[in-house]
Amino acid sequence: MNNLNVDKQEAQFLDETISYWEKEGLIDQDKAAGLRSSYDVKQFDWRRLAQYSFWIALACGLIAVASLVINDAIINLLQNLYNTPDVLISAIAAGIAAWMYYYGQRQKRKFPERLFSNEATLFSGVLFTAISIAFLGKALDNGSGHFSTLFLLSVFIYGILALKFQSKLIWAFALISLGSWFGTETGYQTNWSNYFLGLNYPLRFVVFGAVLTAVGLILEKLKKLDGFNTLTYIMGLFYFFISLWILSIFGNLGTIEDWLKTSQVSLIYWGILSSGAALLVMLYGLKQKDEIAREFGITFLLINIYTRYFEYMWDRTDKAIFFGILAVSFWLIGRKAEKIWNLK
Repeated sequence: MNNLNVDKQEAQFLDETISYWEKEGLIDQDKAAGLRSSYDVKQFDWRRLAQYSFWIALACGLIAVASLVINDAIINLLQNLYNTPDVLISAIAAGIAAWMYYYGQRQKRKFPERLFSNEATLFSGVLFTAISIAFLGKALDNGSGHFSTLFLLSVFIYGILALKFQSKLIWAFALISLGSWFGTETGYQTNWSNYFLGLNYPLRFVVFGAVLTAVGLILEKLKKLDGFNTLTYIMGLFYFFISLWILSIFGNLGTIEDWLKTSQVSLIYWGILSSGAALLVMLYGLKQKDEIAREFGITFLLINIYTRYFEYMWDRTDKAIFFGILAVSFWLIGRKAEKIWNLK
């Protein structure tokens, strides 16, 4: 039987667990030695290298395309193709996207272990799908400016493709498109004014993120869309906290000009709301053993603390004193959490 390959952090966790079991008399020395010899520490994380390599490859590919576009010869070619019908360009892009999806799915069946190369192929299909939808919208444009319908179309297309190919990457683009549709549709409905039902854009997306988070939780409890429900939950929390953080800085103001005229201290209640929401989500995560909620809560609580510091106290407080207070505060929180953990 081959030994299990684990990274250094996982090996450390296993060592501490086995030592604890041995100390408590749950296992004897021979059993502990056998468990320790059943796994090896990875010498190099090839999986992570592969992941980063494909990300870099995609980024370099995009840069290469951009470089071609600014090349004089390519510009001349594009000028010659200027009169190419938008419908034809849309159809060509759709054909390339379809081939990418077909090829990616075929490679996924033949070589399921090539996780990142298969996802990279599907990602290329996603990009060409976006190009196809954009040119289709351009071809069908009647001057109304109601381009949010293109994002809504993208939601359905990406959603169907994600379910068909069981791709979380494509599902993430479906959720991004859903957010884009929400933002542009609310803007269109108000003739691109600064407020929709009294909400500026950050506050709208706080509501949107909260709803999407609730949907993710419901799907998880109902065990629907297995694999996609957690991603929906994560994306919902991401929308919610990013929007709430932006709201804590700009408040429910419509323009930058209004914000520049407003004292930052008068917006402090938005900062309190943002920090309070992060604290509540963190506590929920700790109580429910929800690692996702816990990590989001802790992360954005810290982000809010640092943001408020830079807003109100950067020029007034000695840096050593401020960060010393933070260190002591979180040390006390850690001690309290440690005591609670030991009581369980």
